[in-house]
Amino acid sequence: MSTATSLSDFLRNRRARLHPQDVDLPDFGGTRRVAGLRREEIAELAGMSVDYYTRMEQGRVSNPSDAVLDALARALRLNDDETRHLHHLARPRRTARSARQHRIRRQSARPMLRRLLEELKDVPAVVMGRRMDILAWNPAACALFGDYAAVDPAERNIARITFLDPASRELYADWSSCARENVAYLHLEAGRNHSTDPQLAHLIGELSMRSEDFRRLWAEHPVQDKTSGIKRFHHPLVGDLELTYETLRAADDPDQALITYAAQPGTSSHDSLRMLLAWTAPAATGSHQPADS
Repeated sequence: MSTATSLSDFLRNRRARLHPQDVDLPDFGGTRRVAGLRREEIAELAGMSVDYYTRMEQGRVSNPSDAVLDALARALRLNDDETRHLHHLARPRRTARSARQHRIRRQSARPMLRRLLEELKDVPAVVMGRRMDILAWNPAACALFGDYAAVDPAERNIARITFLDPASRELYADWSSCARENVAYLHLEAGRNHSTDPQLAHLIGELSMRSEDFRRLWAEHPVQDKTSGIKRFHHPLVGDLELTYETLRAADDPDQALITYAAQPGTSSHDSLRMLLAWTAPAATGSHQPADS
């Protein structure tokens, strides 16, 4: 899928979600021929001509200004992540040279992130790279998610495991939310790098072919960065866990992130996590293994 097609799909999807009452427009009743707002209504809200908006929705406007994109984001009621995504889709900046670099450059975890993994004894943590690849992990992460060292490096990817490994549906208590978050992050990645990262395009194509759930969620075009939140697990050894995750990125290398999972002290989840780590300590191996990119 080209960035122009992605832009068209994104704009149509977000326009279809809005209704006149959402944007303080009069609704005269009757049956509307389109889902959501009409093109002319979005154009009016954004302060642009209907022809210009139509050409933009068709992917036929090159290099629109930041002011135009921000006005369109306000008209469509986009959040911050969606607004950045709109800018990336409408104004792709990567070159053919950077595309070649994506194909040949292999990604490995930064030394400092590896050192942090060594220090996080009681906190499951992984280093996530481009395309949600798993670059490194600590023994506690193996206790929670399974032994990443036993997974083929080419398949060591959060989204691929979520959608294609049946065990993930049992592990995540709210698998649907996790799946949607993964798709939302991949959309964000695709907006930034789709035209220059053939491996990302291959991953999206593979998941689309092999997972009906992925195809359905991808068509909905959710967009969300991976930052922080709560994950609920149903672990086969210790039962239910509620863990808070945090995503930490280096300012000079946003393509890598350290993701940690911690339980609130004094909770049953904290006790269960400690029990899990104690039980699995001898078997939780394979930390800090690199993943090819």
